[in-house]
Amino acid sequence: MAHLYLLDATAELTQGSEVSLLGDEARHAASVGRIGVGEETLVGNGVGRIARARALKVSPKEVVLEVVDVRNDDPVVPEIWLVQALAKGDRDERAIQACTELGVDRIIPWASARSVSVWRGEKARSGVERWRRIATEASKQSLRSRVPVVQSLATSSEVLNLAKDHHLVVLHPDAPTRLMDLSITDDRPLVMVVGAEGGLSPAEIEELTRAGAGLYRLGKTVLRTSSAGPAALAVLNGALGRW
Repeated sequence: MAHLYLLDATAELTQGSEVSLLGDEARHAASVGRIGVGEETLVGNGVGRIARARALKVSPKEVVLEVVDVRNDDPVVPEIWLVQALAKGDRDERAIQACTELGVDRIIPWASARSVSVWRGEKARSGVERWRRIATEASKQSLRSRVPVVQSLATSSEVLNLAKDHHLVVLHPDAPTRLMDLSITDDRPLVMVVGAEGGLSPAEIEELTRAGAGLYRLGKTVLRTSSAGPAALAVLNGALGRW
């Protein structure tokens, strides 16, 4: 049972009910997954409800499934969010994919001072939609019951405001404190801030720390923007008992 297919968030997933895969999901199940009548797969609504279902009818246009059993996954507390600075090429997209597979709960694109990539107007809208597609596909690949929320492009002021009611964690190679030594005592979301290829500017670091963010390092090496977020998330998953 290596595939997960997503239905609408409002889909009725109850034991014994019938649900249908349509469009791209049906084509993938029938032509790529090669599911046959009587075989089982996973279906979910992307917001915590996931079911084991048996195929009743299969065609590239529609796959009808009967729900065998259902489970509900509650949100993990505290949540871990990622503020990912826009990066050139596909480096930011690789970070989004890997962080989704590792369990990030929310993703916020950010045009930092040193971001080479620029999102404005239609490019901003299409960029956010692409990140959402990447998060959705990575969630299905990793059999996640919850697809992380991808917000619209954030301004620097909006990122700074997160420090008011979130734990803001800024990754910096020269920080005095190791990320693995981070200790939190409440359920407020923990927000990782990852800079672009050139890192964060001195002004951004000053503004973030003045707002209440903490600076943390991952190790003795400097990681790319595509790997810093996933590496930090792996550390936090272990430190917070999420794994």
